[in-house]
Amino acid sequence: MLKWVDSLDIAIELNENYPDVDPKYVRYTDLHTWICELDEFGDDPEKSNEKILEAIQMAWIEEK
Repeated sequence: MLKWVDSLDIAIELNENYPDVDPKYVRYTDLHTWICELDEFGDDPEKSNEKILEAIQMAWIEEK
């Protein structure tokens, strides 16, 4: 079960689910939605913030 603190694991899942997306251009609102929709994600959607989303986005960029 993925939590907000699992930025690298979330980035890997996003990369697998959205292979044609360039993470540099993803809005945080879309990123938040996509993370919450991941099958493995099980954290409270209200517990994210800009810092967490930015860390996930940076990890995803590195994954690419």
